[in-house]
Amino acid sequence: MSSPASPASIALGWLHTARFLTTAPRLEHLPELNVPEIAFVGRSNAGKSTCINTLTQQKRLAYASKTPGRTQAINLFTLGKQGETDACLADLPGYGYAAVPRDDKIRWQQVMANYLVTRPTLRGVVMLCDPRHGLTELDDILLEVIRPRLEEGLKLLVLLTKSDKLNRAEANKALSIARLQTAGGEIRLFSALKRQGIEETALTLWQWTHPEGSSTEGVPDVGPD
Repeated sequence: MSSPASPASIALGWLHTARFLTTAPRLEHLPELNVPEIAFVGRSNAGKSTCINTLTQQKRLAYASKTPGRTQAINLFTLGKQGETDACLADLPGYGYAAVPRDDKIRWQQVMANYLVTRPTLRGVVMLCDPRHGLTELDDILLEVIRPRLEEGLKLLVLLTKSDKLNRAEANKALSIARLQTAGGEIRLFSALKRQGIEETALTLWQWTHPEGSSTEGVPDVGPD
C-alpha cells in the first residue's frame, strides 16, 4: 500500500496543472473569475518567469522576454484538474527597466496599481526580489499601493530569488533587511537552481487558495518534469 501524498507533493501536483488562459493588455480585457487569484510581481530581471516555470514544473509556461520590460500584458494561468478551475495565477509585467519608454512605464504603473487595488478575486501577492539589490523604491511604492488590502487580509509572500548566489551570512542579512522593509508578510529564500524554497512556496499558495477543510481529492501528485 502506497503512503499518502505529502501536502507539499499535493501542492506541487496542483501547480503542475497550470495552463495558459489569456493575456490582457488592459484591465477591461481580463475575464471575470469566481476563483482565487495570485499575482506575481517584481522588477524586470528579478526572476519572475523562472519562478513561475519552476513552481509549475513547466519550462515555457511563463514567457521571459529577451528584452526585459517589454512584456506589457497581464497573463493569466488557470489551476485545477481537467475541466475544473479552482484558482488562477496572474503574471504581471516586470517594472523598473530603464529602456522602457517613460509613457509606457506610467501607463503600466497605473494598470498594475488598478489591478492590485480593484481586482476582487485577488487573494495574494508574490513579490520577487533579487536580494543582492534589496527592495527598491519601486518595490516600496508597490507595497504602499497594496497596504490597505494587506490590512484587509490580502496575503503577501516576498521571495528573495537567486539565493544560490549568496553565502549563509549574506542570505541571513538579506532576510533581516527584507523583513524590516516589508513590515509584514512572509519572506523566503528561493532558488530555482538549488531548488530552495520550492516546496514551501507551493504549499503556501495551495493554502492561500484552499480554505481549511477543502478536499484534495483528485489533485494529481506530480513531481518536477
